[in-house]
This record gives sequence, C-alpha cells and structure tokens, in this order.
Amino acid sequence: MKQHIIVMGVSGCGKSTVGIGLAEKLQARFYDGDDYHPQTNIDKMSSGTPLNDADRKPWLQKLARVVSQTSGNSVTACSALKKSYRDILRTAGNVTFVYLEGDKQTLLERLTKRSNNSDHFMPSSLLDSQLDTLEDPKGENETIVISIKENIPTIINNVIKQL
Repeated sequence: MKQHIIVMGVSGCGKSTVGIGLAEKLQARFYDGDDYHPQTNIDKMSSGTPLNDADRKPWLQKLARVVSQTSGNSVTACSALKKSYRDILRTAGNVTFVYLEGDKQTLLERLTKRSNNSDHFMPSSLLDSQLDTLEDPKGENETIVISIKENIPTIINNVIKQL
C-alpha cells in the first residue's frame, strides 16, 4: 500500500529540506507544495499579504490530487496549518503528517537566514500570521511531532524511527 507523508509546519521550519532528505532515505517521490501554488497566491504572499482559506482551498485540492495519483510512496512539503487543510490533504489516502515544531525565535532566525540566502517568496513578516493560523496537530490521527531543535540528519532519523 502506498504511503504519503506530508511534512508540515510554518514557514522556516525546514519542510522542504527535511522532506527532500526523507524522500531520499525512503526512496519516495518528493513534492514541494509551494510548486503548486497559483501565481496569484505567490504574488499575494510576496507582497506580505497572508493567504486566506479561499486562496488555499484550490491549491490544497490540487496537491491532494497530485499526491493521490503518485504510483508509489511520496513525501510532500506543505504548510497544512489548519485541520481543515489537513483534512483536504488526507483525501489523497494513507497520509501521515510530520509536524516540524519550533519556537518563534528559532523560526525567525531561520527565515532571516533564508531571506539573505535565497529568493524564496515568503517574507519573514508573515511568520506571525502563520503562527496565528496554525492549529496544532498534536493528537490528530497519523501525526508525528518532531522538534526542529536538532540538525537536519537527526530530524530525518527521528521521523524514520517514528514512522
């Protein structure tokens, strides 16, 4: 049976980096949820305006379709901040969420470092809105919680141990 892992959390938690490494270790297909945003969403976030539920719903539905059509196992990086968003992604079938949990200071440091070293469209000014939107997934079925305090290889190994 195919397994789909969604690496989730707010911007700066390491979703893509952990997701890529996890996919390599598990020999699974990797998807970066950001690659499936319509340009209007990217433009909105780039301007410092948070997305709303109406902006996110078609994006999440598309991502769930892509994941469900994967022939084997997959790992996807996607913020999945609200339970309703995760429920859309669960329609892909056999989904496990990996929540990368971190404190605001650690996240802000990572976002600042990333903004200095890349052209990522998500500004650090949106961190507060993401933290406000986040509905903690602890206690939800098929959800693993991992601290981002460790280095990336340790985080990936911790995920694999809990899978």
